[in-house]
Amino acid sequence: MRKLLLVVGMLFLVGCESEENTFVVGLECEYPPYSWTSVEADISPYALQVDGSNQYCDGYDTRVASYLAEELGMELVVKKISWDGLPAALKAGQIDAIIAAMSPTPARMQTMNFTEAYYTEAAEQVVVVRVDGGFENGTTLGDFSGGTFISQLGTFQTELVSQLDGATEGTHLSDFPTVINATVAGTVDGYIAELAVAEAHVSNNDNLVMIRLTEGFVLDPSYNTVAIALRLEDTDLRDNLNEALAGLSELTRASWMEVAADRAGE
Repeated sequence: MRKLLLVVGMLFLVGCESEENTFVVGLECEYPPYSWTSVEADISPYALQVDGSNQYCDGYDTRVASYLAEELGMELVVKKISWDGLPAALKAGQIDAIIAAMSPTPARMQTMNFTEAYYTEAAEQVVVVRVDGGFENGTTLGDFSGGTFISQLGTFQTELVSQLDGATEGTHLSDFPTVINATVAGTVDGYIAELAVAEAHVSNNDNLVMIRLTEGFVLDPSYNTVAIALRLEDTDLRDNLNEALAGLSELTRASWMEVAADRAGE
């Protein structure tokens, strides 16, 4: 791993209204294997303490954040923020960056600046249902007719429910733990999620099964990756983060995700 050539005099590039030598990152910490919350007794070497709490945030995103902070030569501060609160926190200057498996969709690019992708294998979207809910043998978009399906509020997966022919779009919920509970309870019949995320969910819940479709959802190309979100004006920070990301090989990224997925399934 090469070091990003940043000198102390360039630390003003980070726009957050915080200490000069800190890189303040907002994470959801509720989206395994990208991030999840743990307690001190369960922490791994990759877990980071959440600012102002005794909780820890672990996962792929924390490892990427740690790498980037080291490359910038800055102290990393992790803030746990709900998914729908992350853009507002960024705009308000409470954080410098969002590293939370966020896809650089056209709508988001109107209000935020994105780095190059830091993970590029998030394209496959799957359906998660109960093992005994009547839809567990589905294989195509047309096999979920009559059911009610949702996803996490504020994610692009909510837009994909309409592609399930004959299915009803339910009320989307604020986070995936709530989405999972609604599915297990039978309030809804299932939900849509990224493959890596769904794998973590089903590995921790015997009541759920993941369905990989023979012909998948139609996606905008921008949905196929995840990137770091910044304020529109933070172009220098974006360039420095891109330089750091360029030193992170695809093999290393895949290895980090594999390790995170294994831990998330424990």
